[in-house]
Amino acid sequence: MEKQLEVMAKEQFGKSLSQCTNQEAYQLLLKLVKNQEQDKVQKPSRKLYYISAEFLIGKLLSNHLINLGIYDEVKAALEAAGKSLAEIEEIEPEPSLGNGGLGRLAACFLDSIATLNLPGDGVGLCYHYGLFRQVFQNHKQEAIPDPWMEPESWLEKTDVRFQVPFGGFTLESVMYDIAVPGYGGKTVNKLHLFDVKLPDEDLVQNGIDFDKNDIRHNLTLFLYPDDSDDAGRLLRVYQQYFMVSSAAQLILQEAKENGWDLKELDQHVVVQINDTHPSMVIPELIRLLREQGIGKEESIAIVSKICAYTNHTILAEALEKWPLDFLKKAVPHLVPIIRELDKKVRKTFPDDKLSIIDEDNRVHMAHMDIHYGFSVNGVAALHTEILKNSELKAFYDIYPEKFNNKTNGVTFRRWLMHCNPALSKAITQRIGDGWKQDADQLEKLLAFRNDPETLNAFLEIKQENKRALKTWLKDAQKIEIDENSIFDIQIKRLHEYKRQQMNALYAIWKYKEIKEGRLPKRPITMIFGAKAAPAYILARDIIHLILCLQELTTNDPAVSPWLKIVMVENYNVSKAEKLIPACDISEQISLASKEASGTGNMKFMLNGAVTLGTMDGANVEICDLVGKDNIYIFGKSSEEVIRLYDQESYSSRKIYEEDPVVESLVDFIISKDLLRIGDPENLCRLYKDIVNKDWFMALLDLREYIQVKEQAFADYEDRMAWAEKMLVNTAKAGFFSSDRTIAQYNQDIWKL
Repeated sequence: MEKQLEVMAKEQFGKSLSQCTNQEAYQLLLKLVKNQEQDKVQKPSRKLYYISAEFLIGKLLSNHLINLGIYDEVKAALEAAGKSLAEIEEIEPEPSLGNGGLGRLAACFLDSIATLNLPGDGVGLCYHYGLFRQVFQNHKQEAIPDPWMEPESWLEKTDVRFQVPFGGFTLESVMYDIAVPGYGGKTVNKLHLFDVKLPDEDLVQNGIDFDKNDIRHNLTLFLYPDDSDDAGRLLRVYQQYFMVSSAAQLILQEAKENGWDLKELDQHVVVQINDTHPSMVIPELIRLLREQGIGKEESIAIVSKICAYTNHTILAEALEKWPLDFLKKAVPHLVPIIRELDKKVRKTFPDDKLSIIDEDNRVHMAHMDIHYGFSVNGVAALHTEILKNSELKAFYDIYPEKFNNKTNGVTFRRWLMHCNPALSKAITQRIGDGWKQDADQLEKLLAFRNDPETLNAFLEIKQENKRALKTWLKDAQKIEIDENSIFDIQIKRLHEYKRQQMNALYAIWKYKEIKEGRLPKRPITMIFGAKAAPAYILARDIIHLILCLQELTTNDPAVSPWLKIVMVENYNVSKAEKLIPACDISEQISLASKEASGTGNMKFMLNGAVTLGTMDGANVEICDLVGKDNIYIFGKSSEEVIRLYDQESYSSRKIYEEDPVVESLVDFIISKDLLRIGDPENLCRLYKDIVNKDWFMALLDLREYIQVKEQAFADYEDRMAWAEKMLVNTAKAGFFSSDRTIAQYNQDIWKL
């Protein structure tokens, strides 16, 4: 490898590897990897197209080196030339192609599809600025563009072009590919990203504001453009159709190239609709098949055997419902097809709850997916049961055979081997390296749960990761933290149902305890990381509260030695890779029945963090696996929460007025101490919402949350007992491998 890189350096830059800059070394590695990945694309008889609005792929260099089996060789060759692979990795920009769990899951799935040697490509959009880059100013989130495309990158422009028809005009889509190698390097699939032919980045002027009406040039600028007005919502419709029309045309083009009979397309193609964003692929495929001379009923029947739908939410507002008028404007040619699909449903099932077009002339995307797809899956055992028994019960009653569960997973290559090499090495030394391809083998670690040498190794590795996070935070944000404190971490999209506001109320409680002289046994570092959608005002208010608390505690000499609050700026995959290995306590505190699954909980568990959480999403399965001694559970059950919603009997004001402790914590949001630091408008709005509404019931579980969290902090002091909890969590994490999830998708749904 050393010789190969030296030859490449001489050929490309006319100098030795040691004389190359890190940027030049990065370009050499990019070329090396691409050369190794050529000619490994399969020619299958049946293929998956995984369509998703998000693919949060993170930086790719190390992932590709690991999957190709050349990571250690490359690292050694670089070191021989006086170069650091870690420093070269920092050169790589992080692709802005996703937001949270949905997009990261899609990325893990592509990795596992290739690792299991299955023929399956991802299809999405090539966003120039992604969601946005988060910056903090005046204790508030501000959003600016997040450019990531460079002349030399993983993106490969192809010759594939499609004409995408809209109401009144047509756009040309251009396909870019990113290679997706499986672990072991046998199979290389593709992530296909479609861009408009003439995007105009100059449309973006102030922050992330841009002309939302210039569809021809703005379509691929941002992921999830601000939908607080009709122009933004309409732009999302244009984006979604551009994605699925390009995908559908690609599917039919590849089918013809493979010589497949379009009337037997269901024998050769399966389409996974990841959440409701790609739902228009159903009417679009029907339209295109009819253009190929296939009859209406036959086209509908073919598409109904091809499409499968993954539901990622229990929140009704997250199931997209587009006004028919939007579709008439953006995609008028689809409207007759959607009306026909609705008519067929109404003929068979007169219940309005089951219709595709409702009485307000809104098109329910999930309803179309369920009626005209052959599979509907949830993403955690509890989530799927809630869909069947509550949210989608009317559909489960008529299509029980379509419903199935596929508990989410994460790829261990990135979330252990790459981001925590010391722990990976310690595991391999004890149980061999079979776990890298068969994650269930991690259970062999249980043989060491009472072995002092192994437990001490786990503690030492965690401590080293905490020191590394301390160094990184000081360099990145000029923030000092104590590596001997407990690292209590909540990193995930900012949403009220995830209840960062409840964690902030705990921080207030702890602040007040310290001020009154009740000091913890050990200092506590509370770390948050999250972006709030720009139009989600209350979520931005919660970030404002956390940033105000960060300043308050930092500048209070009586408190700062004992309590540190940190909000990581612009939380993304790369930052998660630094935070997760260093975590002691993993905050998974969503309101029970609201989190579909979560995948951060799995990554933390894998890296030896202990979960503090509600019985929600995949926390239920984590609890079943590790046992109640190795997790900290609190809060009302999903059944109790659902009952409170059904009966409309939850009152945050009642709790606030009857519990003086809760009252004092909520009142602190608008105390003189915080108003001196923060913006009264933001703090007062959040205060009023918690007292009068609190839709996701932070006050419901607050007292028990404080109690159980304090118990976890106390238990942390028995270091060997805590190390055993860490080991059990890692040992039991094998179930949450995305390889297992994908094997189940293939066995039950895709049948590739």
